[in-house]
Amino acid sequence: MTKSGMIRTGIGGWTFDPWEGTFYPEKLAKKRQLEFASRELTAIEVNGTYYSSQKPATFAKWASEVPEGFIFSLKASRYCTNRKVLAEAGESVEKFLGQGIVELGPHLGPILWQFMGTKKFEPDDFEAFLKLLPKTLDGLPLRHVVEPRHDSFRTPEFIEMLAKHGVAAVCADHHDYPMFPDVTADFVYARLQKGTDEVKSCYPEKQVAEWAGRFKTYAAGGTPVDLPLVSPDRKVEETPRDVFAFFITGGKVNAPNGARLLQSKVA
Repeated sequence: MTKSGMIRTGIGGWTFDPWEGTFYPEKLAKKRQLEFASRELTAIEVNGTYYSSQKPATFAKWASEVPEGFIFSLKASRYCTNRKVLAEAGESVEKFLGQGIVELGPHLGPILWQFMGTKKFEPDDFEAFLKLLPKTLDGLPLRHVVEPRHDSFRTPEFIEMLAKHGVAAVCADHHDYPMFPDVTADFVYARLQKGTDEVKSCYPEKQVAEWAGRFKTYAAGGTPVDLPLVSPDRKVEETPRDVFAFFITGGKVNAPNGARLLQSKVA
């Protein structure tokens, strides 16, 4: 995953019809869209893995089409997280991890474990789930990030639990879901979801610049002072850390523009 302290920006997926002729050049073949996107951006969050499994050859093909240093973040299967008892997800977690993701090699980034908005924080059960997430897979280091979307997770106990296991929580800029700006791992993972199709850069340029400043602070080992920490009194070691920032959902038509603009401000 190269040196620590790197900021990568990207989008969700690479196949979206409104990007044809806007983000992608006119008449660019669909089979070359990943090749193009991976040279304009530095990361892509793959949503398709949430809904269905892939073949090892598919992951190998993706890896072969992107340049050195490019990262894929994979959203874990919904069968792992959309369940009443998370402690019972072991078989589903093993199935997801065993489908061939190691074929991505150094292009494998954080694995995103997303939970339904109705899923409440049950400490014992959630920690049992975290214990199911391995640190390595066939010798390949793994990074894990969770995205709870219920306010009951906004408690210092949750933050301490994540730090204990070295797992990050999504710093979600969303109208409804809670934000977790606290640092609990050796990386930070942000999903910027308040964009709009009416703004060419997805987010207004001023807001992109503000997020760029925050990400630079994170990457340098600090914590932004203008984000609402869940556990503000907790001490965090100041050491360089990687940052992954994705323009997702809101303003999807212009998400690539937002990612490129952000990348230019953190380069």
